[in-house]
Amino acid sequence: MGDPDENVHRALYARQILAKAGIARDERLETAFAKVRREDFLGPPPWLVSDLQQYKELASSDPAMLYQDMVVSLDAFRRVNNGMPSLHALALHRLGIREGETVVHLGAGTGYYTAIMAELVGESGRVIGVEYDGALVDRAHAALAGLDQAKVVHADALRQGWVEGEADVIYANFALDHPPALWVETLSVGGRLLFPFGVPAPGSRATFSRWAAFLMIDRRAGSFGARFLAPVSFIWAEDTEPPPEGRHAALTEAFKGGGLSRVRSFRWQAPARGAEWYGEEPWGLSFDEV
Repeated sequence: MGDPDENVHRALYARQILAKAGIARDERLETAFAKVRREDFLGPPPWLVSDLQQYKELASSDPAMLYQDMVVSLDAFRRVNNGMPSLHALALHRLGIREGETVVHLGAGTGYYTAIMAELVGESGRVIGVEYDGALVDRAHAALAGLDQAKVVHADALRQGWVEGEADVIYANFALDHPPALWVETLSVGGRLLFPFGVPAPGSRATFSRWAAFLMIDRRAGSFGARFLAPVSFIWAEDTEPPPEGRHAALTEAFKGGGLSRVRSFRWQAPARGAEWYGEEPWGLSFDEV
């Protein structure tokens, strides 16, 4: 059962972050956030918290203080964090994860949001977390012990297969300037892909997105829908290949020009036919309904 006071502060935290995310009602998601112990995934105190500019030490060793809408460091040198709960709540709400589904969590870190998704899929589903950093994978294995429907594997999310068959949901927690073919082609019909899409900021160590928004692509029979959800700032994918010449300049102009709310569909492996917010030869984001 746990400490009654602990249960109370987690329940309050869950209600607060859903409200901040603009979610009027999602009982399953609220229950999942209230159940998972955030401290199990963050290591021992002292904890470093980020205001998105710098880290500072949380002036408490009480785990109850972790149940706020704040970013907590997992690796301060590489600027890898356990991200803002309300932002992840918005993403998970829009993904609408159902019991029994197969979910892939790319950039799982130590597995906190992996665990929340495991609560959403239940014992009949499964969640595969994928993490590039072996040290974080080891921490995730320990934190997820006892959740049989969840695991984290040490792999490159951009180049290695991580699931046999198809995935109902793919949720990536690092930013990219394109939708990788591996991700798109792993989606089942009815599947949803959500990732931070944009342009990287200049940086010498841990680069973050400069222009970016959550992009959700949903696979339908013979087509793909697409929506931008919210502006975001995420760490950039590690070990990426150089982009095609002109992509980042063109994407920057697209973001500056607005119109994200009008995007309705995703073109994949087909020529462009109508007006697009942004497009390249094999893919594009269109204003056309599907």
